[in-house]
Amino acid sequence: MPSSLQVALHNDSTTDQIWAYITGISLQENSGQRCVLKPDGHSLYFPQDPPAIGTPLAEDCAIPLGPPGNTVTVTIPQIAGGRIWIARGKKLTFLLNPGPALVEPSVLNPSDPNADVDFAFAEFTLNDAQLYANISYVDMAPALPIAISLKEPNGSQQDVAGMAPDGIEKLAADLRKQEEQDGKPWSKLIVEKEGKIIRVLNATHGGAVGADFSDYFEPYVEEVWQKYSSGSCCKIDTQAGPGVLEGKVTSSGKLRIGEEEFDKPNTNDILGCNSGPFTTGENQTRNAIIPRLAAAFHRTALLNCEHHPSEPSTFFSHDPTNHYARLVHVHNVDRKGYAFAYDDVQPEGGEDQSGKVNAGDPVLFTVSAGGESAGKSGGNGNPALQQDAGNGNSGGGGGGGGGYDRAPPPPPPANDGAQEGGYDRPPPPPPPGSGGLRDRVKGFAGKFMK
Repeated sequence: MPSSLQVALHNDSTTDQIWAYITGISLQENSGQRCVLKPDGHSLYFPQDPPAIGTPLAEDCAIPLGPPGNTVTVTIPQIAGGRIWIARGKKLTFLLNPGPALVEPSVLNPSDPNADVDFAFAEFTLNDAQLYANISYVDMAPALPIAISLKEPNGSQQDVAGMAPDGIEKLAADLRKQEEQDGKPWSKLIVEKEGKIIRVLNATHGGAVGADFSDYFEPYVEEVWQKYSSGSCCKIDTQAGPGVLEGKVTSSGKLRIGEEEFDKPNTNDILGCNSGPFTTGENQTRNAIIPRLAAAFHRTALLNCEHHPSEPSTFFSHDPTNHYARLVHVHNVDRKGYAFAYDDVQPEGGEDQSGKVNAGDPVLFTVSAGGESAGKSGGNGNPALQQDAGNGNSGGGGGGGGGYDRAPPPPPPANDGAQEGGYDRPPPPPPPGSGGLRDRVKGFAGKFMK
């Protein structure tokens, strides 16, 4: 695994008013500290403890991507919990709280200075084991499409196409149609600025925009409980040591899977996948069940089939379901995207749905913003995705040398009275084959969160 990696930042939009920012937790220099890549494309800026809440950064870390079609190549060291942010039309504002805590852009806080900025991001971790990256829709679907690509030494390439430029409009239109059908507040998830859509929030965050989904999934849960208390048996493949475990509803009203018992989840539990019966802990067998069970509830697949994880044909086909997540997949060119916390759960040998790339020996990681080439020939169709490491316009940086469960992003940070933010996110998990549990990253991440 290289100690650094070249990252190609490709402007696949129609404007030159577009900038990138790279943030994360340093694993080498000043290990465990929050860092931001400087505009020279290779140096790291480590924020110092500020005198007050909401202090501006001492440096402008925006990396201009140049005119449409241009590619800027930078070099990153090993970083955990990283994000590559792209802003269009207006720069992002990052602030500091005492700690220091980096206040990242929030789509849930209306007082955030970035609330009206058109921005998107890809998530990544580069460590001793691998590069793992994905395009995330867990919080929102941005108007600015993001695509990613990863090139390996043998010339093979992993591509995630993202949305086309009009993808957000199509997503919004279908959510409005869904609201006409079921009367639920799907349209309230659409965030507009001066008549233009800038993002669509996940239903998980509906409360931030007055979209009340309380009691939404409860009728479905009752149907599931009825099915598995009347003779049917679900089978959960833990894809780990415990193997396949059978589940039925007991006379006490619990869903018993193997030796583990689960209460009925409510709507918030299903949308967030990290509360109620889906709270992980010290019991590793239970922790192995939770991602598969939570995903089956979120995808409303438990009535369609009894073996889980199940195939995509069983997803989102039973109302009520998370139509945001369903439509996010519909409107991504390759139908890939991380639409909820356990969207990487899949059968053994199944095709990834989550929009991730990963490799232990990456050569070039490309993030493309704008979607103009989405779905065209040559992977995503972006010239940057075909280039060799070292090609393209340099941002001044020096040269750089299977399916599993990813840790879901955390809940939004608490409002400190000024801005939301200042939190460390857990890095993605170890390489495939290590057991695939959300909280198996706790030991690794804990070193950097004290």
